[in-house]
Amino acid sequence: MKFIGIIPARYQSTRFPGKPLVLLNNKPVIQWVYENVSKILDDVWVATDDERIFRAVESFGGRAVYTSADHQSGTDRCAEAARKISETMAFDVVVNIQGDEPFIRTEQIERICSCFDSKEVEIATLIKPVTDLTELHNPNRPKVVVNKNMEALLFSRSTIPYVRGSKPEEWLGKTQFFSHIGMYAYRADILQELTKLLVGKLEQAESLEQLRWLENGYRIKTAITEFETIGIDTPEDLAAAQAMIG
Repeated sequence: MKFIGIIPARYQSTRFPGKPLVLLNNKPVIQWVYENVSKILDDVWVATDDERIFRAVESFGGRAVYTSADHQSGTDRCAEAARKISETMAFDVVVNIQGDEPFIRTEQIERICSCFDSKEVEIATLIKPVTDLTELHNPNRPKVVVNKNMEALLFSRSTIPYVRGSKPEEWLGKTQFFSHIGMYAYRADILQELTKLLVGKLEQAESLEQLRWLENGYRIKTAITEFETIGIDTPEDLAAAQAMIG
């Protein structure tokens, strides 16, 4: 089975324009991501609508593919890139990798790819055990509940499951909670199907794209990671990342 990684990368960003190209230890953030995932995936591509990003990727020896500027999500951009890449190579699974997470670990890629050891898996994503009350009740950190087969039942910005009969500050000691790590992998044909789905009611309510897939009957396999992802969303995030590596 062949896995390829696609890194959607836009230049425009409300909070931090041009963030794929900002330097972290004299190396663009997008290069950090690319080099980390290239250690384990068969092929890696950056999908972008911006010439500056395209040229930067080529300058460090990476592969890039142009995509439309009109995509509403990284999934849509991945799907277009996958269609173009499929004209010159065959692959089975696409791993959608965030372009602003320079410290992504190879272990995380391994975990998400391992989900496809089962032929029944259509989509896979990562989840992380919640150990902190602030994270547990943070609406910007979506939570997920899973069934006994580790398939996602529901994602929500609310704290799920609700622990009846206990105070919220006691919930961590009552049951297991998982937060969602926003990395996805899809079988190549499933990825194309997902882009044709209409926005559903749950997605509109929560502003979580993966709910559209669940509403339409797709199954999402989850794998547990103990590692937190660190995104570069603001100049402050960049300063914190620089401080981490010295």
